[in-house]
Order: sequence, then C-alpha cells, then structure tokens
Amino acid sequence: MYVGRDMTELSTMSKTNWTEKELAYFHQLFQQITPYANAEGVVIHREIIEEIVNRGGLPKMEADWTSGTRIQID
Repeated sequence: MYVGRDMTELSTMSKTNWTEKELAYFHQLFQQITPYANAEGVVIHREIIEEIVNRGGLPKMEADWTSGTRIQID
C-alpha cells in the first residue's frame, strides 16, 4: 500500500519536487487507468513520464551484481 502525499497535494507542486517513489507509484497507477483517463489525466501522465526521463529514468526494480537497492512502490 502506498503511504505518502496524495495527488491533491502533489498537483499543487512541480513534478521536479516529487520523490522517485511518488513518480514511480503514480506512473504505475496512470498506466493502469490510461484507457479510462480524460485529457487532463493523459497530460498529467505525460508530465510524469517527462520528469522520469529528465531524471535519467527510474532505478532498476531488481537487484544485480552492482546494486541491491531499489525503490519500493508497493
């Protein structure tokens, strides 16, 4: 279960101030609801994707020989 700031709070701030965990969680959420989202929802999802790309992507969600840490998005 996600524990953190909700979309109401996050929508009042720039995506550059979101944490990686928030970006990962809401990206996954918007992927699931994209077929049902209105134009505003699609724009928000695109902005989340652009911020992830601007940061160089999200860390790998699996451990390998160079790193065993990962972001948990529940």
